[in-house]
Amino acid sequence: MRQPLQSSPATRLARHTSHFTRRAVATDAEAEANVSSGAYPFKDLEAKWQKYWMDNETFRTPEEVDTSKPKYYALDMFPYPSGAGLHVGHPEGYTATDIIARYKRMNGYNVLHPMGWDAFGLPAEQYAIETGTHPRETTKKNVNRFREQLQSLGFSYDWKRELATTDEKYYKWTQWIFLKLLERGLAYQAEVPVNWCPALGTVLANEEVIDGLSERGNHPVIRKPMKQWMLRITAYADRLIDDLDLLDWPDSIKEMQRNWIGRSTGAEIVFKTEGDKELTVFTTRPDTLFGATYMVVAPEHPMLKELTTEDCADAVEAYVVESAKKSDLERTELQKTKTGVATGSYATNPVTGEKIPVWVADYVLGSYGSGAVMAVPAHDTRDHAFAQEYGLPIKQVVQPKEEVDVQSEAFTGTGKMINSANAGLGLDFNGMANQEALAAIVEALEAQEAGSKKVNYKLRDWLFARQRYWGEPFPVMFEEGSTEPIPVPESELPLVLPETDVYKPTEDGKPPLANITDWVNITSPNGKPAMRETNTMPQWAGSCWYYLRFIDPENDQYAIDPELEKYWMPVDLYVGGAEHCCLHLLYARFWHKVLYDIGVVNTKEPFQTLVNQGMILGEVEYTGYKTEEGEWVSSNKTKKVEGDVISVKVPAEEVEKKGDGYVLKDAAQIRLDSRAHKMSKSRGNVINPDDVVQGYGADSLRLYEMFMGPLRDTKVWSTRGVDGVHRFLARAWRLYEASLASDTLDAELTKEQLKLLNATIKKVGEDTENMAFNTAISSMMEFVNAGTKQGSLPRAMLEPFALILAPYAPHVAEELWSKLGHENTLAYEAYPEYDEQYLVEDTVTMGVQVQGKMRGTIELAVDADEETAMAAAMEQPNVAKWTDGKTVRKVIYRPGKILNIIVG
Repeated sequence: MRQPLQSSPATRLARHTSHFTRRAVATDAEAEANVSSGAYPFKDLEAKWQKYWMDNETFRTPEEVDTSKPKYYALDMFPYPSGAGLHVGHPEGYTATDIIARYKRMNGYNVLHPMGWDAFGLPAEQYAIETGTHPRETTKKNVNRFREQLQSLGFSYDWKRELATTDEKYYKWTQWIFLKLLERGLAYQAEVPVNWCPALGTVLANEEVIDGLSERGNHPVIRKPMKQWMLRITAYADRLIDDLDLLDWPDSIKEMQRNWIGRSTGAEIVFKTEGDKELTVFTTRPDTLFGATYMVVAPEHPMLKELTTEDCADAVEAYVVESAKKSDLERTELQKTKTGVATGSYATNPVTGEKIPVWVADYVLGSYGSGAVMAVPAHDTRDHAFAQEYGLPIKQVVQPKEEVDVQSEAFTGTGKMINSANAGLGLDFNGMANQEALAAIVEALEAQEAGSKKVNYKLRDWLFARQRYWGEPFPVMFEEGSTEPIPVPESELPLVLPETDVYKPTEDGKPPLANITDWVNITSPNGKPAMRETNTMPQWAGSCWYYLRFIDPENDQYAIDPELEKYWMPVDLYVGGAEHCCLHLLYARFWHKVLYDIGVVNTKEPFQTLVNQGMILGEVEYTGYKTEEGEWVSSNKTKKVEGDVISVKVPAEEVEKKGDGYVLKDAAQIRLDSRAHKMSKSRGNVINPDDVVQGYGADSLRLYEMFMGPLRDTKVWSTRGVDGVHRFLARAWRLYEASLASDTLDAELTKEQLKLLNATIKKVGEDTENMAFNTAISSMMEFVNAGTKQGSLPRAMLEPFALILAPYAPHVAEELWSKLGHENTLAYEAYPEYDEQYLVEDTVTMGVQVQGKMRGTIELAVDADEETAMAAAMEQPNVAKWTDGKTVRKVIYRPGKILNIIVG
């Protein structure tokens, strides 16, 4: 059995940290040594050009642009400014958009490339509760840190458009949009079951609850009904699905959104309960109605109390309490054992007339459909598991061609209807294909007013409130004794978040704003005593529309100027993590459609092209194994060892690759496990971009993150890889220095040089357009290698190469451009064009075979005839050896491909 190495977490972290510290110091020393030996002074030139860009507002997009030019709006999903600052995963997507933004500017586009901050959020408020520091101060400090780090990487953002969702001038318009939602009946209040975290004092989204605990802090979370603000996103469900077809998004993201919305067609069926009450269910399988042998309601179903008989009340109540401790995800996991309790009551199956028992079970959610299901265990996997657990009847009503045993396993496929007739009601569906019976049964239900066809959605209305201080205040009030919300007049927006030093909820569980009574208690526009809403909006609110405000950030009359919106929208490229597929992206699309309906925007969708960058994992970690006696054991032989083996972390410098695995350098027979993990503080494998910039420069970090592999793929960090691209930039620097000092600087290009230059321009340009950045960098490396072999290059090659390098490594490219005698930035220079004539091959290398076996190669003009090819082939010593003294019987010649000489 494998056992972990027995050392304290502090010891392990210290040991791991010391390894990274040694590596960081070493890389810094190496970088300094490189500069002194003729590399390039990246620290000086990066500081120089960052100052130049900032002082000259190089990347400022003016409010008034020449609208006859094409536009390009490149946008990153703006970050939450956490106290930890950036890690190397952040710059990956930011570098990608920056390359495209710089490339488009050089191709004559008006480019909008802004950055801002999704600055409201629970972490800053929790820190305020713990330390008394106002969230505003914490957020400001974190924003300054993030901005400093981003600027150190040379991103071409228009910093004059910087915004934060916490700015009063910004959330004035967030509040205005909420009032428009309220006007259209898309914002309302309802009592709904929520994930309540007493320790955090707030409601959490399902995604923020893991195994019954809060994602932040691991605090217990319970389900309880609370009155909450809701947004009617379900009113847009069809459009949110249908308009996905308009978008250039990854198919996987589109499918996730479709599944999240969960549009399904089926039937709503009414079951009569005792006392002539009605219990309604939604099902996508009305064809199986004759096989419904019991019913299940969710623990939060509004009819549960009246369905529960007196003798079952205690068991049902206890079950509901236990269910409240589980998240929706836990409740619906297929592999978990199903639990439930009988309510003691019965309902009547409308097509069989049989009374079937009603149970309560937490695998049914109150938020989906009607919160009740008809259970058909013969043809539904979850219902089958539940029926087996509690000994409930299993009745087959669909028969495939082959016999199946539904008592042991549910059959969910298609077939002919059986056991599906009721003479008393004149119903007989036996023998029908079940797809045909589906429509016929719904028709019969409609005739007896017991059901109807219906489209249902998994998507629920958006719970849009948090019981916290640090968020946008709701611009509504309630008159004394009324539950009807009264909007704050638009002229009084923004409703500013009041100052306080109390960030905890009140003693009776009300939100923190309820503590500020002189802010809460006001007079309504009608002159009556009123109270402000004390919940605040969720963090998602500000991020739903920030892309619009970037277009017109200083407008105090409108959320956005219509003409500017018409020119700049939609966003042409939106880059961010796939983890935002079903929350931020769906919510932003919903708000955008509402704004479209009220005439604020003219596009149906906000983000035309979406790209998800892959995750960057930490450096590969190597694990070896030792016996209790301290002897090494190969990782593939640990199960054969008697007793325990202890896992040991092995430093990278003690490891070497062998075959498809890794072994100890000093004991090559000992195989090791190797694995790259997600970067996390707890593992100590987080790479700080500041350290990489310090040791190698921002251009090296930018290049490496794009060179690691395709942008969308998951990749493994390697400090050695950074060193590799740094050496490439150093070679380019030395090539320029050598060329500038040579006497051939102004020479005309040779045929080979013209071919190399034009091929590189074409390849890099096409790969940049396709965001195949890794292969574009490979082409630039090949160019520099070829130039280095020549010793120096003419200006006519150096200038265009500096321009195609610029989007990727802008600091060194600007400096090289300057060294070539240019006074102005290259940011708006025209991107080089290639000439196709220099890419046409006029010679070709082809193989020569004798008797079908390769014996040599020859270089010929592409239009060389057979006689010329044979003459060239016979001059090859190895070809002559195999044909000497023999008669040529046949020649097979395919111009440009192969020459095969048959001798006898």
